[in-house]
Amino acid sequence: MAHPRAGTPARDGDLIDVAAVENAYYERTPDSADPAQQVVFGTSGHRGSSLAGSFNEAHVLAMTQAIVEHRERARIEGPVFIGFDTHLLSKPAWRSAVEVLVGNGVAVFTAVDDDYTPTPAVSRAILRFNAENPGVFADGIVVTPSHNPPAEGGFKYNPPSGGPADTPITTPIAARANEILADGLRDVQRVPFERARASELVIDYPFSGEYVTALGEVVNLAAIAAAGVEVGADPLGGASVNYWAEIKDFYGLDGMTVVNPTVDPAFGFMTLDTDGKIRMDCSSPNAMASLIARRDEFDIATGNDADADRHGIVTGDAGLMNPNHYLAVAVDYLFSHRDGWGADAAVGKTLVSSSLIDRVVGGLGRTLMEVPVGFKYFVDGLLDGSVAFGGEESAGASFLTFGGAPWSTDKDGIIMDLLASEILAVTGKSPSERYAELAEQFGESAYARIDAPANRDQKARLGALAASQVAATELAGESITAILTEAPGNGRAIGGLKVTTENAWFAARPSGTEDVYKIYAESFRGADHLARVQEQAQALVDSVLG
Repeated sequence: MAHPRAGTPARDGDLIDVAAVENAYYERTPDSADPAQQVVFGTSGHRGSSLAGSFNEAHVLAMTQAIVEHRERARIEGPVFIGFDTHLLSKPAWRSAVEVLVGNGVAVFTAVDDDYTPTPAVSRAILRFNAENPGVFADGIVVTPSHNPPAEGGFKYNPPSGGPADTPITTPIAARANEILADGLRDVQRVPFERARASELVIDYPFSGEYVTALGEVVNLAAIAAAGVEVGADPLGGASVNYWAEIKDFYGLDGMTVVNPTVDPAFGFMTLDTDGKIRMDCSSPNAMASLIARRDEFDIATGNDADADRHGIVTGDAGLMNPNHYLAVAVDYLFSHRDGWGADAAVGKTLVSSSLIDRVVGGLGRTLMEVPVGFKYFVDGLLDGSVAFGGEESAGASFLTFGGAPWSTDKDGIIMDLLASEILAVTGKSPSERYAELAEQFGESAYARIDAPANRDQKARLGALAASQVAATELAGESITAILTEAPGNGRAIGGLKVTTENAWFAARPSGTEDVYKIYAESFRGADHLARVQEQAQALVDSVLG
């Protein structure tokens, strides 16, 4: 149920105590014996709060030292590209990481003037360096909790492939970081920040210039400029704030307006998300309420989360597009307007994304690669070109350049935002208008996610389910066509369960941070049928979990 003030401007009482959050980062010592205060790499790195003892300087020092040791084992001898977003804890954590990297003799490439750096700019810099320096591998760190509330911090590691690290890398890094924490940080090598920043090991890198000037390789900016598309780009106070102004100037996008370029560590300009919290979620109608209210001022309005790896598309005729709807439109358009992509290049999607994408892919005669939740499963395919587009339900996606080369092997909200304007400029139709045509052709679906209670033991059992444990043969009046605990696209464990019928499906996965499991569900038979699917899905999962 939505908070009564969801979608309304934040008030003073909603804002974080900036001094208290920053002081806790340095002053609070996490309890290394408490699982809630240990390092845990989820689908997008380690996240936590300094006030809760789950994201403090000790965590960052330990994680960075563990990454240095991983680099030694993996014989990664190039520099570390490091970026940070606009969250309050991101810059202090960046400083801590630089201290440890330099203390271990590692070269560090960081933004000129210590500017904010979006996640896709870090990914692209890693790929470019490795392409230009064969045999000398670089990797990266992005300090960001993504769209999470202002009091939280986050820390991601990107190996030489440029995208999010997979569990064979992150699991030992997290284990080693927790060992270092438990041992009182005795193995951490660091130097004071002022000395580290002045070291010859720290090199200023033009992240924004390199990224912006290359954008024409992946999005048709000339078409957008020629059509005079009126674009409202809202960085939501995030790391893309300066990038949008550079994009406008470099490509002559006279119709572009950078909406609300304010940077505020409390994010006090935001409207409250559905649960009443401040959250920079560009896929949430409540978090995006202020931009949606201005939709008639622009042909296309867009948003990004704090590290710009997610996208939000607002049109005059539809408001904020459902991320699944836009992914389907993007796939439909790109595979019809990118002649340089290989005929065998697949479409990647997470298994909790809409089945409308499956139908669009089938209509294009392309191969679908359905993977577990996590963008890391698209990295290798985007790198070698076997996957031309990878997208996930939470508004994250990336795609190849016009020539079929890798652009970013991490999510890129900026190119996904610009693509919406390209679609309008080239076709004369907004993405939402094109979605309506696709829904008419392939069917309109109802899609939702709900949470159900589950304790730690039950979540562990759900994550380890076998398909043979599910005895049901019918779901909401339709025969079950598949019971999956492994993703069909790569055979990797789902960490839960997916059940499909001809016109519906549900997937259940345990939450990594709360005592709940998540049920994603979709029906092409309307909202009432979706409700039946959700009800029976919860009953089915509960019966298996006991």
